[in-house]
Amino acid sequence: MESANVVVNDASILQVATSHEDTGLETHESAGVTEPDFEDCNQPFNPVIRRPGAKQVQKDHSPSDIIGNVHDKLRTRQQVCDEVTNLCYVSLIEPKSVTHALADNDWILAMQDELNQFERNDVWYLVPRPKDSNVIGTKWIFRNKTDEKGQIMRNKARLVAQGYTQVEGLDFDETFAPVARLESVRLLLSIACHLRFKLHQMDVKSAFLNGVLQEEVYVEQPAGFQDPIHPNHVYRLKKALYGLKQAPRAWYDRLSTHLLQKGYTRGSIDKTLFVKQTKHDLMVAQVYVDDIVFGSTSDILVKEFHEVMQTEFEMSMFGELNYFLGLQVQQFNGGMFISQTKYAKNLVSKFGLESAKPIRNPMSTSTKLSKDSHGKSVDQKLYRSMIGSLLYLTASRPDISFSVGLCARFQSDPKESHLLAVKRILRYVSGTTNFGVYYSFDSNVELAGYSDADWAGNIDDRKSTTGGCFYIGNNLVSWFSKKQNCVSLSTAEAEYIAAGSCCIQLLWMKQMLNDYGIRQGKMVSYCDNMSAINISKNPVQHSRTKHIDIRHHFIRELVEENVLSLEFITTEKQLADIFTKPLDNLRFETLRQSLGICALD
Repeated sequence: MESANVVVNDASILQVATSHEDTGLETHESAGVTEPDFEDCNQPFNPVIRRPGAKQVQKDHSPSDIIGNVHDKLRTRQQVCDEVTNLCYVSLIEPKSVTHALADNDWILAMQDELNQFERNDVWYLVPRPKDSNVIGTKWIFRNKTDEKGQIMRNKARLVAQGYTQVEGLDFDETFAPVARLESVRLLLSIACHLRFKLHQMDVKSAFLNGVLQEEVYVEQPAGFQDPIHPNHVYRLKKALYGLKQAPRAWYDRLSTHLLQKGYTRGSIDKTLFVKQTKHDLMVAQVYVDDIVFGSTSDILVKEFHEVMQTEFEMSMFGELNYFLGLQVQQFNGGMFISQTKYAKNLVSKFGLESAKPIRNPMSTSTKLSKDSHGKSVDQKLYRSMIGSLLYLTASRPDISFSVGLCARFQSDPKESHLLAVKRILRYVSGTTNFGVYYSFDSNVELAGYSDADWAGNIDDRKSTTGGCFYIGNNLVSWFSKKQNCVSLSTAEAEYIAAGSCCIQLLWMKQMLNDYGIRQGKMVSYCDNMSAINISKNPVQHSRTKHIDIRHHFIRELVEENVLSLEFITTEKQLADIFTKPLDNLRFETLRQSLGICALD
């Protein structure tokens, strides 16, 4: 096996050096290279030495061989590919080890690109190994980056620190860093539809390398790229490295400080939201680690934000929002559509149900799941993997929220009956992979919520299930299906507790809209139980309500202060019904359509 040594000189230039002694290369005489003809004697003789099974890379190129302007700034291979040609050659195989990666020139280039980022960002410097300090190991991670269609776009080699070896109080202190909630992203989509502006996205290249460390941290030299002069030295980190426990916080502090200095304000509720308001326009940016979604009612503000970010950080991607955190976003002239079509197809294929017959409903009305103590146990790892994958799919598929949540209650000891229920959900998903939630421009910003409860629906402990869905205008932004923490003694109590949970979510959405500069009047929550509505309006504690926990009675204050109106709605129009119990096919499909879940032609 050939080895490759990397020399890092004082000019921070990485060069892969190979020797005949290490590689066992044949000389041109023994390799059978023919001498040039005498007619070509004016040309210097430069024999090509070929090695079986390895790619040949020419090191020296004339300026005429360079595509484009030699003085242009650094561009990724994908950017060059998009600008020059539709053909882009990348490795299709992810190496399992550094040894395999060093045998492939495409991955060597990816690794060198990663280390060049370290040099440009001044991440570390080489020092003698300290005697009394903890030295953290490093590891290479190799991934093929794909687009929303699943096509491989580029090879990404990431050098990460083995953060599990860090010592608290020595290598790190505070590690928490906020990230955007998916419902915050959906709320941003709804605001964009109301204000009728396009959303864009950008990705900060090697974002964590921009975070400044406050602690003294040492890491080992990367495998395959040790300094030949000082092989036993280690790197002292100036900035964060992927894998460090404090890396997300250091990056967030750097980003938020930069944006606040440029005139942006941070959200009072969601700390990953940054807003800039002018007299007539609004600029918003939502941050999820190194992925940023932003948009504005003014093209000038969009261009300004791009320049603000580009002057401080290096971007690896910029364009209209179309793929974010696994969500496929399609923007039209009249609205937006979010789905997880690619993820859903991969999910069905992963568990071998792509050839199974699709079904119209994720859960039958005759299904009564319980602990099933006498049932046959199944593989816990498989069951939990299926549940975890389906839970992420609920980010754009509220129609499976109840059924997935119900099956998730039995992960500690899954039985065959539970596995059959999960497979039924996957059969439903296989027939609706292209379904998603549509957001229309024809909408306002009035908040409304629907709450419902299935009294004593759990067979094992007789606890009720709370369901709710929440709208901004005509657009569905948030939903949940959750088992209540206490046993309700009546349907009215279960519905009252569900209405209280609905109020909490509405208040959060109201405060989020305040950060966007949108003020709300009285909010409306719809409930199909008159007894629960009457309890919210009656301040008197009597024998039928005195047992209800006082924490659920805050809804009365909201009603008295005219912040919230709890109104009655018939069961037929109760949209939250789909989040509390299994429904027949006709009822299920009617509510699914009412929620705005559909498939684009």
